[in-house]
Parts: sequence; structure tokens; C-alpha cells
Amino acid sequence: MLNDTVDNSILQIDLSGIHTILNQLTTGFVDQITHIPHTSFVTDLAFIMIIGAIVTLAFFKIKQPLIIGYLFAGMLLGPLSPLWSWILPSGGRSSDMLEGVGILTDMSALNLFSEIGVILLLFVIGIEFPYAKIKSIGRIAIGVGTIGLFTTLGAIFYAASSLGLNSMDSLFIAAALSISSTAVIVKILEEMGRIKRESTILVLGILIVEDVIAVILISSLQSIALVGTVSIESILIVVTVATGLIVGTFTIGTKVITPLIDRVAASEHHEILLLSVLGVCFGYALLANIVGLSVAIGAFLAGVLVAESKSSEVSKLLASPIKDMFVAIFFVSVGALMDVSQLQNYIFIAIALIAVAIGMKFGGNLLGNFLFRQKRGQAVRSAFTLSAPRGEFSIVIIKTGVDIGAVSAFLFPLVGVISIITAFLSPFMIKASDKMVPMLEKKNV
Repeated sequence: MLNDTVDNSILQIDLSGIHTILNQLTTGFVDQITHIPHTSFVTDLAFIMIIGAIVTLAFFKIKQPLIIGYLFAGMLLGPLSPLWSWILPSGGRSSDMLEGVGILTDMSALNLFSEIGVILLLFVIGIEFPYAKIKSIGRIAIGVGTIGLFTTLGAIFYAASSLGLNSMDSLFIAAALSISSTAVIVKILEEMGRIKRESTILVLGILIVEDVIAVILISSLQSIALVGTVSIESILIVVTVATGLIVGTFTIGTKVITPLIDRVAASEHHEILLLSVLGVCFGYALLANIVGLSVAIGAFLAGVLVAESKSSEVSKLLASPIKDMFVAIFFVSVGALMDVSQLQNYIFIAIALIAVAIGMKFGGNLLGNFLFRQKRGQAVRSAFTLSAPRGEFSIVIIKTGVDIGAVSAFLFPLVGVISIITAFLSPFMIKASDKMVPMLEKKNV
């Protein structure tokens, strides 16, 4: 009897100890699950990929462009996250992370990945356009791009001044909204399967011209804000450097880099080929950045060099999956930066500026196309494509003005809202051209 009591006591002690250990393990496991280490970039990346996949699948089902799904996913992770983030634990969020937006905590890292996305996007698109295609539209792209950009800039400056903005605010917002978004346009055309159209070659040429002008504008606006005058020397330097890089690519680059890519491809080892072409891509982006140009220009030119090689199609297939991932991060990050809570404060100004920007960009590009005697259908398609989206350079120009204290701080969220709205409108503008061009061609007949 005594032995039974002792055995029962030992059993109770053992069971009690096991129960305590199991409780501790369970509590620890639950804590690990619920208190997500939200300061980690991996957590942000997980949210982006999971929410992005769900939202883009929904947009695909309703036959909408995936880019709109990316932007909406970004809004759900950023300003709209309070609508659903109550299901997430409140603990674990660090207050010392820089530039946290919504449930995303490390926007600085996401911005870095976003820049990689833009580089890879322009690189892969560049592979579609060998030197012969680019050469055929060089002079026309410079003319049409310059006319479209500066007519838009002048009209927006006048409109912004009429809406009550001071002269410096008007100048910066006009420069920002006169430049079309290369990343948005290229992504939409790629999704719609229109990247190889004849009008697309002209659009890409104009976008490259606008990127060069954007670099000049940033330098000139800084000079005006800080010194009060435009530096002619800085403008001449940018134009000379851009011309030198482009000419050097099509002369020295095609004779040195392209044959090297073919030699690597001859090894028939896809991993080595992928590393090689990515090396060319980021190397050229770095070179463009060092000489003061946009990394997008360098990446596009790198793609053109690869396009001249015999292994261009294989290189494109290898690089495309990596490109898709980083491009998704780019557009989700843009959506996350849209502060809808402030929308009511400047919605009227935003709508007015969007109307002027789209109307003048369309009219300016159409005028340029007609002056350079382009086909009517091609002129209309390129004008519709370039008219709506504003994006990466728009944000950079305004951020530059805010950083040096030259413009009002509210311009940054304003241009963010305009960028998002115009990105949403862009696919519908391109589809509108599909309806208008056949009508014009029938009348022509």
C-alpha cells in the first residue's frame, strides 16, 4: 500500500514536470509564431510576396493588368493596412527602423530592391531592341521627346501657378509631371504583349530621351533653387556624357562586350552565362550612375549589347524570372508609399494637375509625331502610351526639392498620389488607342 502511494506520488511529480515542460515549449513556440521578428527584412519580403500573390491572382481573374494588382497590394501593406492588420500581433515592431510604412518596417531595404527591379526590367527590355532598331528612331525620338516634355512642363507650370502654388513649387511640380514613367510604361506594354510593336520602339526611344532630360532638369532645378541661375556648363556636361556613353556602346561595346558574351555562351553553361549577362547589366548601370546618368539608361544599353549577341534569347529567358521578382517589389513599394489619409487635403489640385499633365503630354507628343511625319496610327499609339503615367523620376525630382528646402513638403505626398492614379489610368489609355487607331485608319481610307 505504501509502495503504491509512493509510486503514485512519483508519477504525479513526473506528470507535473512533463506538463510544465510542455507548457513552456508550447508558450515559447506560440511566442515565436505570434511575435514575428518584424524588424527583419525577410518578414517584409514574406508579406509582399504572399499579399502580392493573392491580390495579383484576383486581378488576373478579373482580367486587369497585374501592375494595378501590385500597386493595390502595396496599398494594403502600407496606408490601407489598418483595415486588416488587426489580425497581426502588436508586439515585435521596432520603433527604430527607418521609413516604416504600414506593416512594412524597412522601406530603405525595399527601395534598394526596387532599384534593382528597375535595372533588371530595362535590361530585359533592352534585349528586345538590337542596335538597328534603336538607330532607326534616334533623331525622331529626340525631337518628339523634347517637344512633348517641354510643352507639358510649360502648361503645368502655368496651371500650378493658377492654382495658387508659389513659383518654386510650380517649377518643381511641372518638371516632375512632365516626365513619363519608364518602369510603368514598359511593364504595362510587356504585360499586354505589345513590346515588339513598331510604335513601342519609338516610345522606348522617347523614354530614354526623357530620362536624360530628367537628369539635366534635376541639376538645373538644384542650381536655380540654391544659386538662382541655371548652370549651362552642367547641362552641356550631361548631354556630352550621355552622347559619349550611347556612342561608345554602339561602337566599342558591340565590338568588345558582345563577342565576350558569345564566348561565354559557347561553354553551354547557363549559370555562367546568367552571371555574365547580369554582370554586364549591373556594370553598365554602375557606369551610368558614376558619370551622372540614370541607372535605367545604363541597364537598357546593356540589354542592347546583349541583343547583339547570338545568345540574346537564352539570356532573356534566364534573366526574366529574377526580373519579375524585383519588379514586383518595386511596384508594391510604390503602392505602399501612397498616403491616402492625406488625399482629401489636395485631391482638387491632384485632379487638376493630372488632367493638364495627361492632356498636354498627349497633345505635345502628337504634335511632335506629326512634325516628324510619323504614321498616324503610330503617332496616336505613342501619344496615348506616354500621356498618363508618372513615377520614379517624378518622385526623385520632388524629393530633391524637399531635401534642399526649396519646395513645400506637401508636394511629396501630392506627387505620390498623382503617380498612383496615373499608373492606374495607363492601361486604359493604351486600350483607348486600340479603339481609336482603327477608326482613324478607316477615315484615312
